[in-house]
Amino acid sequence: MCELLGMSANVPTDICFSFTGFLHRGGGTGPHRDGWGIAFYEEGGYRDFRDPHPSVRSPIARLIRDYPIKSHVVISHIRQANVGQVRLANTHPFVREMWGQPWCYAHNGQLAGWQALPLSFYTPVGDTDSEHAFCWLLGELRRRFPRRPANDVEREGMWRLLHQLCERLRGLGVFNLLLADGDYLYTFCSTKLAHITRRAPFGQASLSDAELAVNFAEHTTPDDIVSVIATEPLTDNEAWERMAPGELLVWRDGTIRARYGRREPEPGAAAGCV
Repeated sequence: MCELLGMSANVPTDICFSFTGFLHRGGGTGPHRDGWGIAFYEEGGYRDFRDPHPSVRSPIARLIRDYPIKSHVVISHIRQANVGQVRLANTHPFVREMWGQPWCYAHNGQLAGWQALPLSFYTPVGDTDSEHAFCWLLGELRRRFPRRPANDVEREGMWRLLHQLCERLRGLGVFNLLLADGDYLYTFCSTKLAHITRRAPFGQASLSDAELAVNFAEHTTPDDIVSVIATEPLTDNEAWERMAPGELLVWRDGTIRARYGRREPEPGAAAGCV
């Protein structure tokens, strides 16, 4: 399957360190050689880079690795094709406009019966289950919320609906999700997603997939908060937290603002999820 990488930070931050390890999984330390992409939200704008070739051999990926683009929200994806040809149109992340904002999406997994999901406002460009599910999901959000939620009550209602829609897609197969609108990053776990939040006092981290270590204390301030989300932990000397199946996390400025679908276990009981 594919792999996902995301970041949420409270200050403009580059993802060069994490992306260095991640790109090696695209045809190097991992089998995901069918394309890759990365999207950045920065200063109210959006830009992305996509390439249908393996990231480990991609000159564009090396550019991103060496070019410190500062962003609050990042989504990246490396592909191992299951549905759809290996071509640019099928390369994640995908983007659509909603409520005057670019919504970016990447999916890890494979769905059954996805062609039956009815489309309304959005139409796929490629022929993957991932993009079809994205068009359906955004269309359902827009149908229920024609305008951008204007207050906390409406926003929470939208988040709860998003969780319900993700659960419906999880019922069709494996559906691990990264979704962003420039302000919030949404992460939904079907099978595998892990995250780590780095804040003061910062320490040193070393990558699992490349010979590279960094002392974050040399590159941060005491007020910085940076969270990284990945299919599998990217470092071998830090404690990553794994999400529970069916769990949706809402991130902003590096912190979790809302959590849906995880039930704390009763004393003496095994952990579960709703």
